[in-house]
Amino acid sequence: MPISATFQRALYPQLDTIASHFGTPFHIYDEAGIRQTCRGLKKAFAGIEEFKEYFAVKALPNPSILQIMREEGFGFDCSSVTELVMSRELGARGQDIMYTSNNTSSREFHLAQEQGGCILNLDDIALLDKVPQLPRQICFRYNPGNSRRGNEIIGTPEEAKYGVSRDQIVDAYRRAKKGGVERFGIHTMLASNELNYTYMVQTSHMLLNLAEEIEEALGLRFDFINIGGGLGIPYRPEDAPFDLKSMAAEITSQFLEYKQRRGYMPALYMESGRYMTGPHGVLVTRAINRKEIYRTYIGVDACMTALMRPAMYGAYHHIDVLGKESGAPQEVVDVVGSLCENNDKFAIQRQLPVIDDGDILIIQDTGAHGHAMGFNYNGKLRPQELILRENGSVEMIRRAETEDDYFRTLQFDRNVLEL
Repeated sequence: MPISATFQRALYPQLDTIASHFGTPFHIYDEAGIRQTCRGLKKAFAGIEEFKEYFAVKALPNPSILQIMREEGFGFDCSSVTELVMSRELGARGQDIMYTSNNTSSREFHLAQEQGGCILNLDDIALLDKVPQLPRQICFRYNPGNSRRGNEIIGTPEEAKYGVSRDQIVDAYRRAKKGGVERFGIHTMLASNELNYTYMVQTSHMLLNLAEEIEEALGLRFDFINIGGGLGIPYRPEDAPFDLKSMAAEITSQFLEYKQRRGYMPALYMESGRYMTGPHGVLVTRAINRKEIYRTYIGVDACMTALMRPAMYGAYHHIDVLGKESGAPQEVVDVVGSLCENNDKFAIQRQLPVIDDGDILIIQDTGAHGHAMGFNYNGKLRPQELILRENGSVEMIRRAETEDDYFRTLQFDRNVLEL
């Protein structure tokens, strides 16, 4: 969908100047919009006794963005040691971090438990034997199998590599309790970019029922229910926005009913990433070539190494051409990068205003899983990241990669094993 009116009003009139100063391409994020979304999420769940969002670091792993999340009272959902290190550099410790990893080594668990530790969210019952020392609090990621549907990004639960199965879940908590664990949480993540809010309501209901079953079987109590992330954003202009208000109201009602039955209300945790930052970022790139063969191709100075979602998922990202409104003359084009891959396309047979060399294109909704999924195939270098601050200034928060960065891993001491 087009970026928010406030972001557009603040960004577009200055974009020529910004592009001239920093050069293109770049991702740029809207601080005011991110904070507004953070506060809206907290307000929606004000009826829950304890609510906490753990921002999915994988969506936008930049310390400047994570600092905003920390200032808004959020924790961090980390899926790697590198993400843990980044979060800890900002002062996050213990309950501020959820470590949701899979196929995790004992070494990784050891590092996760250093420096104040974190909440371990175990993806497999077998991981109980790989944690160097079981902490006082454990969470398991639940996979409900064929009792629930997923979506095309994560896949159907029965085929997904994530989580503890239905026939293992009670035994997982039994073993954890026997191993000395005293506090418990439960988590699931079944879909990604889901626009139907009722899916998350069903997920909450599923986890609360499962928690109640486990409580009765094992005589334990759940500190928190983590319904995961997966809240969608309307990438296409015709998509309706996610109905957060209705979702929050129905989930809050479920938690109140749980309290009536069980005498207490567990905390509600979430791990949204895309919903928090996705609509508040754009990829700005400049047209550098027009090719007329069987189709018209508009070549730009970014390529799929800066935004791989269209190539990987066939994802739609709306595109504006700066200074050319919808009433301008139109044409149908493919918008492409310079990678030696034919799927290096940001748009396929898209109707856009007629584009000339030098025009600035704004590719929407790249504030999550944009720069984060970048790569270096063809020796392409990932672009810079900028942020539009609330005071109107624009700040670089990650410089563009250089050839020196690319070649640095080829600089090492000789290491040969003679066999």
